[in-house]
Amino acid sequence: MTHTLPLPDFSHERVEVTMGPRSGLVITVALHSSVLGSALGGARMWTYPHWSDAVGDALRLSAAMTLKNAAAGLDAGGGKSVICVPPGTVLDAGRRRAAYLDLGDAVERFDGRYRTAEDVGSTTDDMLVVSERTSHVVGLPDAVGGSGEPAGPTSLGVYESLRATLEQVAGSPDVAGRRITVSGLGQVGSRLAVRLSAEGAQLTVTDVNPAKRDLATELGARWVEPGTEHLIEADVFVPAGIGGLLDDEVIDRLSARAVCGPANNPLADRSGADRLAARGILYAPDFVVNAGGVVYLDLEAKRLGSRAEIMDRVSAIGDTVRAIFADAAARGITPLDAAEERAAERLAAGRSAQHADVFA
Repeated sequence: MTHTLPLPDFSHERVEVTMGPRSGLVITVALHSSVLGSALGGARMWTYPHWSDAVGDALRLSAAMTLKNAAAGLDAGGGKSVICVPPGTVLDAGRRRAAYLDLGDAVERFDGRYRTAEDVGSTTDDMLVVSERTSHVVGLPDAVGGSGEPAGPTSLGVYESLRATLEQVAGSPDVAGRRITVSGLGQVGSRLAVRLSAEGAQLTVTDVNPAKRDLATELGARWVEPGTEHLIEADVFVPAGIGGLLDDEVIDRLSARAVCGPANNPLADRSGADRLAARGILYAPDFVVNAGGVVYLDLEAKRLGSRAEIMDRVSAIGDTVRAIFADAAARGITPLDAAEERAAERLAAGRSAQHADVFA
């Protein structure tokens, strides 16, 4: 069996891979770092060619969550969980419920050092099932007093980041008349596309699900076949699906002035940031751009401000992107380097505080 991506370097505090006793599905919970506090990262349910691909994805995504939460200024570490659905498998309601009960047991074994939430392939109702087995879950449905679906806040943060990106490459944050390509019309991508269309953007969209073409028609957007969207001339290319889209071949043929989107780990390899810079394409780091959902979930769970105040914090992600662009330009480094250094500084401060507590 060939694997889609090589396993990343192992730098995690703890990783547990189990076969769910109820569901028979392989479940990975990866705790990358709890230096800044209890880790927060969603539970992904997805089909992978092999269970080891799901483990690799959990490792990559959890490390990205450490960067995301640190760069966002949250007192939260990074973690992720992945439920691997074998190719060709369709889960009925009973087996799906079993999978999330299994996930709840796995999360509970981390004793509060990792909190889960909904992610690609999972819902707030699935998190309600998880809550039957552990209290270390956020983003429960509004109907039961939870914070609800985080896709709205994520989309808002991406929108403000996109405006900051347009300001950098086009001289104005205004969306009207700008050519924007959205690759992936899931919860976040579709919300973003609707808003961009309403503000007069010239939209090109695509998704691996052909049924999403109906949304393109509704919005008056141009639909292109998946795998060709990077060839369309655009002011901003918005990766909004599964990670790894921007490999060397795609980057070399990408016809856009900038990349700014909610997909986690859109670069197939970190070197892609340098490759984009060499082509004069501005890259807004994904873990900064897409932090709106986790900011919302963490602050809501901790009751740190009213909902309006929390959404103001989400909106401020655009200013963070602007600061990163300015820092990168002033120092002659990529925005990815600047964003990673920003996160590293917070993590280093967290480690110093931990050591101080130990020796106090």
